[in-house]
Amino acid sequence: MYSPELIDIAAIPGGGELRLMRYGPEFSIEFEQDELMGSQAPQSEQALADLASARTVGRQDRVLIGGLGMGFTLGAALSAFPAHTRIVVAELVPQVVVWANGPLAHLFSDYLSDPRVTIAVRDVHDVIAATPGGFDAILLDVDNGPDGFIHPANDRLYCNWGLRDAYAALRPGGVLAIWSAYPDDAFVVRLKAVGFAVEETILPDAGDATRSPYTIWLATRAA
Repeated sequence: MYSPELIDIAAIPGGGELRLMRYGPEFSIEFEQDELMGSQAPQSEQALADLASARTVGRQDRVLIGGLGMGFTLGAALSAFPAHTRIVVAELVPQVVVWANGPLAHLFSDYLSDPRVTIAVRDVHDVIAATPGGFDAILLDVDNGPDGFIHPANDRLYCNWGLRDAYAALRPGGVLAIWSAYPDDAFVVRLKAVGFAVEETILPDAGDATRSPYTIWLATRAA
């Protein structure tokens, strides 16, 4: 066991704060009493990109990632999608981008300097709503599940009209992929009501077998 070390605190626009913690060789991004992600077990965040890429039908020209985090989804997307794919990462909290270039730079490798990558310090919902037909895949890992846990305005992403915005932002055959720490049957119903075909994947926590498994929803717009 390692003693916790506070590395930095980041203000969340609209209220609240994230804490970057270090436990020995590992890092953790935390909100209140909850760990949002840790460097010791990146498999589920990587799977978000791998699964979305495998199920994208037709073009794979442009991908949107909601949440920069520790870069695991971005790194997996750079590997999983073709070399021509352009990847936009929308990150709400500016200090998270600072961490990616500072204390977490070893986790990011050269991802942020890759010419395929654009970082937008914006609310991912605003990017989605402003870009109809703009993406072949949208990958969301901005909360612990389909509710505005970190940022109350994120409820817009998971309500009926927010999901309609996501559907409209996808090209035919495109995939909306959502990471969650828990299942949510009502959210699946909302996805289907918008017109998505929905697949649910359950992944164990590779870092702690005692924790509940993660859920990834893959919602596909008809081709």
